[in-house]
Amino acid sequence: MSTVASEKLIPSASLILVNERNEVLLVQRSSQTRSFAGMHVFPGGNFDAGRDTSLAITAIRETFEETGLLLTSPKSPRTLSKSDLDWTRRAVHHQELDFQTFLLRHKCVLPLESLHHFTTWITPSYASRRFRTQFFISFLPTCLEGDPSGASIGRVPTTDGGEEVQSTCFVHPRVAIAEFKKGSIKLAPPQYYILETLRQLLPGDTNTPEERERLIQLSQGPFGRLVIQPRLYHDSVSGAKIFLYEGDELRGGPVGRLHRAIVKQSGMFFSEIDLQRNFNIFEVDVSEASEAPATKL
Repeated sequence: MSTVASEKLIPSASLILVNERNEVLLVQRSSQTRSFAGMHVFPGGNFDAGRDTSLAITAIRETFEETGLLLTSPKSPRTLSKSDLDWTRRAVHHQELDFQTFLLRHKCVLPLESLHHFTTWITPSYASRRFRTQFFISFLPTCLEGDPSGASIGRVPTTDGGEEVQSTCFVHPRVAIAEFKKGSIKLAPPQYYILETLRQLLPGDTNTPEERERLIQLSQGPFGRLVIQPRLYHDSVSGAKIFLYEGDELRGGPVGRLHRAIVKQSGMFFSEIDLQRNFNIFEVDVSEASEAPATKL
């Protein structure tokens, strides 16, 4: 945990949605947003104590506001039309309608049990605005309001008119990584880290029960509980910028253990990210490694 008081960190949540084709939902932030402007990220936003009772609800609410997709439990009565949902989305987004009031009015039950922890990230200490972001992973098809059959995604994700999101898409992790390496999309290290993890675990184009179970197993182990607060180092030889993650040999981990990302930046964007991680993420709890004193690379 950071030595900076936790109350100075802005609590937030982000939702990783995986569909039946092993694609994940990404949104491109508007150039006008304060955080991740122009970058592709998973939908999400800040916890609002006046509207949310948990970070899981934050993740679902923000996904609804940003993409129009509302995750609900099969127990919910499926009565909302597309026009109703579109109006509700705008009203909730502009805080003209309380999200909890909307859920109660329409007896919508949120599938909170289907959201699984998938690491927590703390903004590096040098940043002026710092967040503690809980990532959740969930799988489609979960019932999505606006889909009468409940058998498929139903609603297509759409932007919020450009206020915070300028594009939305479902994309396979391997494609997202390839597009980043070509310079077609912009990613930040946390999103790259998660996409690279999913690329390795979801190789095919059809999501299987075994793959879902394996990701849930990962969520329930040390990886799901992992809190990552990158520490930035500069390699005096190569000039590379390196984000050291928990458990790396230069952060108190065993000699030879790598848990880091070597990055290059072009202006405000990352042009290259090379994730180096050489341990079993299902078994090794890197959070148990003690911090080493500052080390010059």
